[in-house]
Amino acid sequence: MALKVKPLSDRIVVRQADAEEMSSGGIILPDTAQEKPQQGKVMSIGPGKTAENGELIKMSLKVGDRVLYGKYSGTEVTIDGEEYVFMRESDILAVL
Repeated sequence: MALKVKPLSDRIVVRQADAEEMSSGGIILPDTAQEKPQQGKVMSIGPGKTAENGELIKMSLKVGDRVLYGKYSGTEVTIDGEEYVFMRESDILAVL
């Protein structure tokens, strides 16, 4: 499904991975005890950042990349019933 939202500048839209429902010891975790996932899939990217000299610095990520990001990075938004996180490319820690 293509996302119809186009972020501006060096922002990206990430769909969060599903939270772990079971601990490593086999205990089923309730919704309130589940941690927010810190990884997801890039759904949409902006054109890139504009440098001080006016030159466009293109994005190094592409749609479909699986990424790891900081725990408190970005802004969570719900679009058409799906949870997404809007963040800057600099908030991405690694590509998986």
